[in-house]
Amino acid sequence: MFLSSLLRPSSGRNASSRSNKSSRDSPEAEPSRARTVDHPPEYLSDESQLRPANQPPQDVLDLNQNLEMLAGLFPDIQIEVFREMLASFSEESRLFIITDKLLKNPGEFVKGRRRAGGHTAPDSTTMVSRAEAFRTAEYKDAVRALAMQEFKGISRSSIDAVLSESNYSYLDARPTLVELSSRSWKFAISSLFFRRKTVTSAEAETHPLIIWTPSDNGPMIPTLKATGSSELDRELFEELIMPLKRRERIKREESDRALAVSLLTEEAEAVEATYECSCCYGDAIFEELTVCGTEGHMVCFHCVQHSITEAVFGQGWQRCIDKETGGLRCPAVASVECQGCVSSEHIHRAMRSAKNGDEIIRKLDQRLAEHGLLSSGLPLIRCPFCTYAEIDDLYMPAHARRPKLRTSNFPTIIITFICFMLPPFSLPTLMLSLGCTLLCLNRSFREYGSRHLSAALDRYQRRRRGLKFTCQNPSCARSSCLSCSKAWVDIHVCHESSLVALRTQVEQAMSMAVKRVCPRCSTSFVKTAGCNKLTCPCGYKMCYVCRKDIGTPNEGYQHFCQHFRPEGDGRRCKECNKCNLWEAENTDEILRKAKAEAERRWRECEKRELSDAEKAYLEDGRGGFNHGHGGMGHLLPGGKMPSIEEFCDFIIETLFV
Repeated sequence: MFLSSLLRPSSGRNASSRSNKSSRDSPEAEPSRARTVDHPPEYLSDESQLRPANQPPQDVLDLNQNLEMLAGLFPDIQIEVFREMLASFSEESRLFIITDKLLKNPGEFVKGRRRAGGHTAPDSTTMVSRAEAFRTAEYKDAVRALAMQEFKGISRSSIDAVLSESNYSYLDARPTLVELSSRSWKFAISSLFFRRKTVTSAEAETHPLIIWTPSDNGPMIPTLKATGSSELDRELFEELIMPLKRRERIKREESDRALAVSLLTEEAEAVEATYECSCCYGDAIFEELTVCGTEGHMVCFHCVQHSITEAVFGQGWQRCIDKETGGLRCPAVASVECQGCVSSEHIHRAMRSAKNGDEIIRKLDQRLAEHGLLSSGLPLIRCPFCTYAEIDDLYMPAHARRPKLRTSNFPTIIITFICFMLPPFSLPTLMLSLGCTLLCLNRSFREYGSRHLSAALDRYQRRRRGLKFTCQNPSCARSSCLSCSKAWVDIHVCHESSLVALRTQVEQAMSMAVKRVCPRCSTSFVKTAGCNKLTCPCGYKMCYVCRKDIGTPNEGYQHFCQHFRPEGDGRRCKECNKCNLWEAENTDEILRKAKAEAERRWRECEKRELSDAEKAYLEDGRGGFNHGHGGMGHLLPGGKMPSIEEFCDFIIETLFV
């Protein structure tokens, strides 16, 4: 027994060595080793570790292609309308059927889901963003598994319902799932005994998928736990890890530079190799100095940064910047003002070490370009959304035909003039003609009228040639109208009030805040009255509060609280944690927040606040604009007097062709 126990490990080692040797000699060992090496990592810390996304199935590619076509044909309709219709119709000729139905009876399918004006896809090459496109089954399974792993206190059907509302976008659905999980009984028990706090949905540092691990150099780096889907891994890496890496890189560069400057300063002070700044009279090392091009005054980087910041954002533009060369006028303090300048290369080198230095340099370049355009005196066309500008000749060439007088309206004008010369209109007509003649003798009035008529004629010519203008700035690439400077939306109507766009945005945001989506057929609906047991036309049954599937035989009304309460009582039960059949969300609070957010985005876009009359218009559709019931305002279109621009446009359109 003793000998056998001694021999057993030895024989095991020999057998293991023989098996290892045979496995090395066997040709079948290499594929197994290759499979081990190609195994995807469990944690992703670098973009090179991301696998390329798999090619979507052909049916998903066809659906997204149809989605692009429908978005191009109906740009004012929300993408979710097309997704619902494409999912409900068969593959054969569905594109033509959907187009026909939207043209003949759009209200039946759109149901108010219109796009607000000025909202375009972030990528100019596509009408449908990645978050709005159809998802593959692999992506949906990965998102569902990820959500179920994180939110174990929520039922699978509730998670499916929330994911359906956000088109299976994990990052968009997560705030709703966080709110639902905080109301579950599992979270209540764990928070009571373990003092657990609710999972935040905003901070990337505390996200459950972010694991902070030590790197080879020592500092902690963020890593992403792989989900098994290459497409979802890339999406989460771009949204969670990349911002953290950029922030850490900027912080590391700032700390490294501060350390390098402090070491150089200590070495320079030890050998008395510092120099005096001619502006602030402080000591600085040679690497932190620049000189003007005339007198050779030494100026430290801090003074250059302060002067450039004051010139761009303060009152020092005329005094500090040389518009011809783009340099900084020498800020040295001397008895005679120095005429030298700090070159733009040295400005860039000094601003590189400042906080937000790249942004300040970009603003400086924009102001210099703006000054060059204004001083050139060329007619320009500007993008209303950025600083891009083009010469007007690109859209109105010099060889364009001038408009001709509209001879077909001459008989009407002559007959109207004769009628006004007859009594009883002759005396008012003569007095009006005399008044116009006296006004025309005034030079300032002639210049005022000529300027408005020329502008009206220019607007008329542009309408004849086309008003759509597309910005060539890669970071903008938005289309606008040359006449009203608003975002271009087919079919475009000029001078449409931006309040209409605001009202559309508010209504859209409020409907999105209270809607539910069926996870089976992706139909959107809103509960206006009744209990919290919802039944979709496809037969799917769900709870309105927690979105759980209650269509099973043992669920139904058993899902809700069974304790006695009057019908319509929406208070929470004190004896159980089940959903209340009559519980109602604080709809007013939800709609108030959605309305406030939509108005905030509108104010950021329009860069102005709402007036009292505009607020009244949003409340009743009329406001203080049309309170009159008689007079000239009642006879004119819209119930208001025309502006000078509208009056000049009417004259030009009547006289010219």
